[in-house]
Amino acid sequence: MKEIDYGKIGMRIRQVRKVKGWSQDALAKKCGISMSFLGHIERGTRIMSLETFASICEALDAGADELLWGVANPSDSMLDVWDTADKKIERKEKDSYAMYVRIMKSVAEIMNEA
Repeated sequence: MKEIDYGKIGMRIRQVRKVKGWSQDALAKKCGISMSFLGHIERGTRIMSLETFASICEALDAGADELLWGVANPSDSMLDVWDTADKKIERKEKDSYAMYVRIMKSVAEIMNEA
């Protein structure tokens, strides 16, 4: 299993935030956390809850894999499976489900390491 590097996660959060042109304060407000705490997250000096991580992913419109491991997108084959399984699911719902699945897989991996 991969070891979680909170410094790298924080660096990726900072990179995505800056690409969007947002200040720390703007992202912190979107996530309901303090700017100080976001600064600690970006430096990797504090560990965030799963709820805070999910909130950051949603605010940045970034996948959990992207922020955890630097993997930008789910595989195309996985998206094809979802499309085939249920054509009625709208793209936004699919993206939310994909984020949920990625977060839960990451949590399961962490729990298996303990």
